[in-house]
Amino acid sequence: MNRVKLMLEKMDVFFENRLDGYDEHMLNTIEGAREFYPYTAGCLPEQKNAEVLDLGCGTGLELEYYFRANPSVKVTGIDLSQGMLEALKEKFSDKELSLICGSYFDVPFGEEIYDAAVSVESLHHFTKDEKLPLYKKLCNALKPDGYFILTDYFAELEEQERFFRGELLRLKKEQGISDDEFYHYDTPLTVQHEQEALLEAGFARVEILNSWGATYTLKVCRA
Repeated sequence: MNRVKLMLEKMDVFFENRLDGYDEHMLNTIEGAREFYPYTAGCLPEQKNAEVLDLGCGTGLELEYYFRANPSVKVTGIDLSQGMLEALKEKFSDKELSLICGSYFDVPFGEEIYDAAVSVESLHHFTKDEKLPLYKKLCNALKPDGYFILTDYFAELEEQERFFRGELLRLKKEQGISDDEFYHYDTPLTVQHEQEALLEAGFARVEILNSWGATYTLKVCRA
């Protein structure tokens, strides 16, 4: 039987091409998704007019639950896909949303602006070295008592982490890809390596709150 060759797509193109049916796919194919989206929302600030930064917000699956609990929250969402942002804006046309189409690696966050930040199933595409500058920028963007809720897919073992990264590099070489842009391929870190990256970036504490298979929710405190 012939093996189907995986053709890499640039990150923004990948998600633009999968906008139709995206919510159903995420909720029905990832173990625990129908539990971890509302759980993540329940970890976010309850105070009125809270300022929250959403990294890789997509169509806002966790925001559906968060807006119910805190309708006054002000959300800044960053995503590479304009189509995803349009879908998010249409869903929550009555909410206070500031949406930015771009890479959260490049977009400036400002300093001590946000009560909390959140990211769900987005950051598992990047290495520790790629994440470090982002996490430093994020740490500075949170208020002194602010925190980051990260719900994401993680490798179980270091061997898996190395394998996934090696496969991405192999595919890029096979397909003649030599640029530095991000291509969609899962390269999750282990939870331990993720914690190390966050602490190295300047966060004070990282706590594992819950898990569903390979998906974990971490609470990352600035102080």
